[in-house]
Amino acid sequence: MTASQETELGARIAAAMTRAKSDLAELVAIPSVADPRQYPPEECRRAAQWVADAFGEAGLHDVHLAETPDGSSAVIGHRPPPPGAPTVLLYCHYDVQPPLDDAAWNTPPFTLTEREDGRWYGRGAADCKGNIVMHLTALRALGDDLPVGLKFVAEGSEEQGTGGLEQYLVQHREQFLADALLVCDTGNAQVGTGTATVTLRGLANLVVTVETLEGEVHSGMFGGPAPDALAALVQMLSTLRDPRTGATTVAGLDCEGVWEGVGYDEETFRADAGVLEGVRLTGTGTVADRLWARPAVTVLGIDCPPVVGSAASVPASARARVSLRVPPGTSADAACEALARHLRDAAPWGARVAIETESAGSPFRAATDGPAYRALGAAMRQVYGKPLAFLGQGGSIPLCNVLGENYPGAEIILMGVEEPRCLIHAPNESVDPTEIEHMAHVEALFLQQFARAHQNG
Repeated sequence: MTASQETELGARIAAAMTRAKSDLAELVAIPSVADPRQYPPEECRRAAQWVADAFGEAGLHDVHLAETPDGSSAVIGHRPPPPGAPTVLLYCHYDVQPPLDDAAWNTPPFTLTEREDGRWYGRGAADCKGNIVMHLTALRALGDDLPVGLKFVAEGSEEQGTGGLEQYLVQHREQFLADALLVCDTGNAQVGTGTATVTLRGLANLVVTVETLEGEVHSGMFGGPAPDALAALVQMLSTLRDPRTGATTVAGLDCEGVWEGVGYDEETFRADAGVLEGVRLTGTGTVADRLWARPAVTVLGIDCPPVVGSAASVPASARARVSLRVPPGTSADAACEALARHLRDAAPWGARVAIETESAGSPFRAATDGPAYRALGAAMRQVYGKPLAFLGQGGSIPLCNVLGENYPGAEIILMGVEEPRCLIHAPNESVDPTEIEHMAHVEALFLQQFARAHQNG
């Protein structure tokens, strides 16, 4: 590609940003939360049809809605490759998290709003409707000059984690077969730093129940010798972290891993995570080590008597939901077993312990030494003016492991418009519009350069 052609492509993408904002506003206005207990399922179908219409208009063929085993609709389309050209899969999802506390939003969650900081606010503005618009902007800029074949899929229940697309994929492998798979549900280390996410932590969730008495008894009459189930549970949970540093300490797991990719500045992390002044971060090693290379335990919830309405009684039972994020190199099933064993061994006073495994998802590590990553690196350097950075992500994307198992010869690339200031899944989610513009430019350049690399062998 000549310098003038690259300049022209960038100019077309910049000119398309007005439409990109309009598209994103229409998408954000659809409350496509894939939970019928909270929002009508018709909203998800409306979002799916919007995506299908938009990508059909952008040049994909046979764009249609396909029902997946969990009842959600995946939007699927394709475009045949030119002779001898590779095929690239473009992934995104149109469902969003619920807004949570509406009162915590400074602007309406389902109205795209540009604020004084220049960012665009609204639920799904980044995760993942911003990535949908990124795909559209790249394809519109390329127009008929598309040098690769495309497979396209937009998932409809990613945030619910019900696995509909993963099951559908296994049943329809040919629909997603490609040389490179762009899973666009992540983003950059920070605004202005082109990044690929190359590792994902796995997940092991369980519920632990502790019982000590046949029923609650009066604390005045029996408190002291009567074993307190809630106190037992608290003692058990406290053993999951080092009492001095707060580092995760699950017996049988390697909790000393080291991250070798891009770092995460501690002050930036504190600001991104909203850590209160004077409160120390937990763990040891770098922030990146703790986020992406080591197991991390979180107590997600506890069932016990609430403060308001509690009686002067010794609790007979209590339970907690515990989550363990698992780095690549550790089996999620083995981690779940280690966590359960650790909790059982930590139970005091002979308390009875029952453990229910909720879920276990394997971690993921991408191979980064193939032609697709070389093409991505060149595109990122052209747009951002610096080398491609590698990032880990604490969240889990089970689809990546399913893709890896079913298409072992394909390169999997995780990228997108998200970055820490987006506050995905939280109130006041937002996206920096320059990231949509720049990442659409990266995607368009990548498709061109990957085709050229394929032709050159």
